[in-house]
Amino acid sequence: MPYFSFGNTIFDLMYVIKVKGIAKIPDYVQLRDEKFTLLAYFRVDRPDKSLDKLGLGDKLGYIMEVVHDLPFGKIAKIDI
Repeated sequence: MPYFSFGNTIFDLMYVIKVKGIAKIPDYVQLRDEKFTLLAYFRVDRPDKSLDKLGLGDKLGYIMEVVHDLPFGKIAKIDI
């Protein structure tokens, strides 16, 4: 089963939420664990540093594909 670890915790799934910005506030993405704890919060156009900090830099393409297909305000469950 695929998983990733963050600190001492191991995750096998995450939730992705795309949040629409307004006016000068850009669009953002939230990554949350199975308990819905916030793991990362980053701009749609700048995911690199946040995903690298989580150890998910190698999953950037997959995560951003999900993000681009996801409507604003919807939640997607993904297996990592």
